[in-house]
Amino acid sequence: MRNPAQTRATILTESAALFNTQGYKATSLSDITTATGLTKGAIYKHFANKEDLEQQALRSLGKTMHDLLSSKIKQETGFNSQMEAIFNFFENYLVEPPYAGGCPLVNSAVESDDGNPALRQQSFGMLVNLKSVFKRVIETGIKNNELKTNVDVDQFVYLFIATLEGAVMLSKLERNNDAISTCIAFLRTINDGIIVK
Repeated sequence: MRNPAQTRATILTESAALFNTQGYKATSLSDITTATGLTKGAIYKHFANKEDLEQQALRSLGKTMHDLLSSKIKQETGFNSQMEAIFNFFENYLVEPPYAGGCPLVNSAVESDDGNPALRQQSFGMLVNLKSVFKRVIETGIKNNELKTNVDVDQFVYLFIATLEGAVMLSKLERNNDAISTCIAFLRTINDGIIVK
């Protein structure tokens, strides 16, 4: 007899990998049954429909990303060290990807656009979580007198996320780390300009 929690976890893991590599629209239920070795009925026993599975798979990918990034940041103290942990996380996307297919935030945001409001909402939730990670690091740096008090936190959060996510996409397309390395070097100069000396 199958363990329902384990079966559900297997479905989420396998479908998340397919969605993130093939795309949400392009991945069929048949692809998922092949990858999991389960029937459509078994999948629908755990998820209401494909849209429900898409949302929960993306939520799972988002949680993985958030947990990995937060764990790396928590191992460091101080603004510079925590930002380096973030930079290393993004720079290692091609070398040691946490999941196949690139960044799930970029992939789902581009694909969902306005055609899939539920998936778009899930992507937005991932963005909110990522913004909160950056915001916490910057605000803590200000509070600890490591950063200048006039730093526009929201501006820097958007700058860091847009630059890093865009650089990951470019590096993935070019199949090398030139874009991410160049962009991180630029972000380091930005950090240097806001640090209290």
